[in-house]
Amino acid sequence: MLPAAADQVGPTAGAVGEGTATGPAPVPIRPLQFRELLDLPFALIQTPIRTLAALYAVAVAVATGVAVGMTAVVSIATGGSDSGTFWGALVVTLICAWTLRMFVRGTTVPLGLAVVHGKPASWRGALQQLAAEAGALLGYQVMYTLVGVGVLLLGTPLIITLPLAAIWLLWLRARKFTLLPVVFDESATYRPAALRAKILAAGSEWQLVGLLLYLRGLLVVLIVPLLALWQTVSGVSGTHRWTVTVLVIAFALFVIALGEMVESATQVVVYVDKRCRREAWDITVPGEVTR
Repeated sequence: MLPAAADQVGPTAGAVGEGTATGPAPVPIRPLQFRELLDLPFALIQTPIRTLAALYAVAVAVATGVAVGMTAVVSIATGGSDSGTFWGALVVTLICAWTLRMFVRGTTVPLGLAVVHGKPASWRGALQQLAAEAGALLGYQVMYTLVGVGVLLLGTPLIITLPLAAIWLLWLRARKFTLLPVVFDESATYRPAALRAKILAAGSEWQLVGLLLYLRGLLVVLIVPLLALWQTVSGVSGTHRWTVTVLVIAFALFVIALGEMVESATQVVVYVDKRCRREAWDITVPGEVTR
């Protein structure tokens, strides 16, 4: 490993020598320790934090508006019944959450890769890459959902098997954990990207399962103060049905966007680590043009 690769990005930063930024890199281009896989996603997020905050504030606001509007339509169609409003809100929010997760994934990963490559991380560039790789992203989103639902349904009949099904699901997630970074960094379609992600993750699936468990636990810890904030707001605004409905929908979508942003940033960090370990991505051959 070249010493310079661990400390900076830019023309001397190993295989990512296309960048122009100088100074300490948020993600050093070298094999990473497990502790760094836990910490570096947050350093990666901090670099384009304004861009991320602007994108996701708009996305969550739009998703909340659509969910509340469609819930109101369902409520009117069912004569304002409590059960009709509840199920309408639940189904519509799930659909909006599914779409929001795809948007967050499709913008966080290219922004994170831009930071790794030392390139400007702009919202326009992220949206352009999202549009360019929309097909592969949609394929990933659909398969991600189908596998998740299928595995959990298999584990549901017996309560004792549900934790085992959840661990199995995390293992399946770990096998394709770097799929989206492959898609956006290498312009791969879904199927080749899935095969390449499995190759990159081979032999380290259980380490990635531990990483995913950490991310899930961290999300639970983050939700606790957010719940306190939500209870404070609901206490001030009252407990009217529509007030509570709007607050619950907005809170759920915000938490989903936050959790997905952290996981997507982690995918980028793991992608760097796996490419360095398996392909010596941190080593530059003199005179060779690299990505």
